[in-house]
Formats: sequence, structure tokens, C-alpha cells
Amino acid sequence: MARDNQPDMFSEDSQSDLFGAEPTPSYRPDPEKVRARLHKILAEARAARKLPWEPTRVSLYRTIFPQMTNWLPDDEAAQLRFDFESEMARLNAA
Repeated sequence: MARDNQPDMFSEDSQSDLFGAEPTPSYRPDPEKVRARLHKILAEARAARKLPWEPTRVSLYRTIFPQMTNWLPDDEAAQLRFDFESEMARLNAA
């Protein structure tokens, strides 16, 4: 027979949080560092006559470059994405 006065040890509500929920840490990169990294990648592409990176690095840059621009103002981000794609098209044609 089950006892009615005994708490259910497997219930999620069996113990309340004594200190409140921990705040979710948020990460906000420094726009200057993001900008510098993007310009470095773009400079490498501009200086090259052919793709200067291994295929895995090209794939990585095609993924992260547009994502990194999201931390910058919209106008600047759009221009950097355009410049990067233009350089990638030029290098792929070489």
C-alpha cells in the first residue's frame, strides 16, 4: 500500500530551486575583432590568384563569413558579404 504523506522522489517538482534559475550567459563578440577577422580573410582572398585554402577551409569560410557579418551594422555586413562572394567567384573561375 502506498503512503499518501510521502513525497514522490521522482517528481520534477519534488524540490524547488532554492536560489532561482541561473541566468543564461550571453556572448556578444567585440565588433572590432569580428571586423578585423573578416577583413583578414577578405585580404587573403584578394591577394590570391587561386583559392589559397584547402577545400575544408573554403567550406568553413563560406559558412562562417556570412554568419560573422551578422554582428556588424547591416550596411557594412551586406558590403562584406558581397565582397567575399565576389572574391570567391573570381577565385573559383581561376
